[in-house]
Amino acid sequence: MKIFFKSPIYCLFFLIASHAHAQLTVFNVSSSDITDKGKISVQQQFEISDEVESSTTATFGLGRKWEAGLNLINLDYSVKNRQLEINDTTTAIPFAPLLLANAQKVFDLNEILGIGIGAVAGTNLGHPHKSSLVYYGYSNLVVSAGNDQRYQFATGPYISNHRYLSDGPVFGVQAAMDAGIWHKKLHLLADWISGSHQKGKLSVGLEVFLTQNLPLAFGWQRGNVDGAQAAVLQISFIPK
Repeated sequence: MKIFFKSPIYCLFFLIASHAHAQLTVFNVSSSDITDKGKISVQQQFEISDEVESSTTATFGLGRKWEAGLNLINLDYSVKNRQLEINDTTTAIPFAPLLLANAQKVFDLNEILGIGIGAVAGTNLGHPHKSSLVYYGYSNLVVSAGNDQRYQFATGPYISNHRYLSDGPVFGVQAAMDAGIWHKKLHLLADWISGSHQKGKLSVGLEVFLTQNLPLAFGWQRGNVDGAQAAVLQISFIPK
């Protein structure tokens, strides 16, 4: 079942601003770049097509290459109908919106290689009697190269459920790249999640550093299932 809440678009942005998706991502795949101990990283993303999908992430550095935080994702606003969409029954599309907890740990193998293990898990919001478990777990092999880790690559398997992904396979592979064309000023970003579900997509774009702590990314996405395209806009706060 899909439920629609009629609401002016400024209410959507108020909701976004008042909440703190998975760990910080390149676009949709975790970069496995851990927040420093005692500091908070925040990321806000919008996917824009016939609806605007908001994903918000906040992570807190716990030390020893651990981090944990909260995600508010799949906050979907229909531009045509001027309505906020709630899904709590059909897996033809992902459940929405979702409130999740996240955690991630990175094990450094050497100066170049590492292994990141992480997960998000939580529940859908909207109907108080139809809360359901959603989750997404993954492991990344992380490769860093160049001065100051100028080039970063991450790839590995994931496992999830239909409420998070929608109908289709519940496991597959993910990959991400962050290449500093002009380090900490202009980066090339790309990531991909395999699978014939709604979360399976390719994203490519550029990231411009407004400041050392505030990168702004914009790009293009294409869905694996039907080739559906969208623009993506993402801003992050990364404490130093």
